[in-house]
Amino acid sequence: MPTFTALTTLTGKAQAEALGDAMERLTPEPTGVGVFEVEDGSGLWEVGGYFTEAPDEAGLALLATLHEAKPFAVSELPETDWVAHVRRELAPVEAGRFFVYGSHDADKLPGDKIPLLIEAAMAFGTGHHGTTLGCLKALDQLLDQGFTASKVADIGCGTAVLAMAAARVWADADILASDIDQVAVDVAEANMEANGMKGAVKCLEAAGFDAPPLKDASPYDLIFANILKGPLVALSPDMAAHLRDGGYAILSGILNEQADDVIAVYAQNGVNLVNRDEIGEWTTLILRK
Repeated sequence: MPTFTALTTLTGKAQAEALGDAMERLTPEPTGVGVFEVEDGSGLWEVGGYFTEAPDEAGLALLATLHEAKPFAVSELPETDWVAHVRRELAPVEAGRFFVYGSHDADKLPGDKIPLLIEAAMAFGTGHHGTTLGCLKALDQLLDQGFTASKVADIGCGTAVLAMAAARVWADADILASDIDQVAVDVAEANMEANGMKGAVKCLEAAGFDAPPLKDASPYDLIFANILKGPLVALSPDMAAHLRDGGYAILSGILNEQADDVIAVYAQNGVNLVNRDEIGEWTTLILRK
């Protein structure tokens, strides 16, 4: 059965939710409607609907006009092509000196940025989500302060965009990227190869610091962990144990209201807050042992 998508962007949560509600009343009806914030600080929201038959494009055009949204992009997708809509308008992301982009934007590379090619794929971390963007900005901040690292770990790496960023700036560093999902590990390795960085980062399937390669490489100068509050709290003793004195941890996947709890737990383990940054509903922390 074919799947049709209709996607647009507009400014403001209330307007986006109102447009999403209006889409529900279209004929033919969508099988689902989603309203999502594009968490890159732009203030844009994406509204999309999925249809099992061709949607009413005239009706969509009217809704876009009434709600001051961009014209809907309507596509017919194969059943398995769930990332094609992401590529439609997945704009490049700038995070300080880093430039995250898809191959469809290869002609937009600025000469003064560090490029990171990440395709929309089956693992988290394209750079658009507030947590990934926050981590890249945190790394950029440390670099501006003159920080260097010879040993880096990216725990819960997803696409490995953070490990890749570290490898771009510290070519001689020993960098490991791990994830509990083998699919993510495979995607990470593919991303390394796509960026001409095969072998620059060791990618492995592991939970926390349990794998011998992760233990053997410690203590680390820098550890990324862009996961969720629960695993971050559970990992805090191990994180402290695997950081060198003076080393940094960049943590995200933390809702703004959860940040104080995470900060307190890490402080109890001797890893203390240096900086916190909010992007959308997500907080990124820089901590130092």
